[in-house]
Amino acid sequence: MAKCPKCGAEVSTPVKTWTISPKKKKGPTLVIELYSCTCGNKFRVPKKT
Repeated sequence: MAKCPKCGAEVSTPVKTWTISPKKKKGPTLVIELYSCTCGNKFRVPKKT
């Protein structure tokens, strides 16, 4: 669950997810999740895997 930075509401399911890997193949792969809040704000949450 992610917290909306604008209104503080908890958003449970992401709208979209994708992965980003580092260019030099060192470091963790990031999973980016896009959330949409009921207040109309869209925000991203990165997670290391």
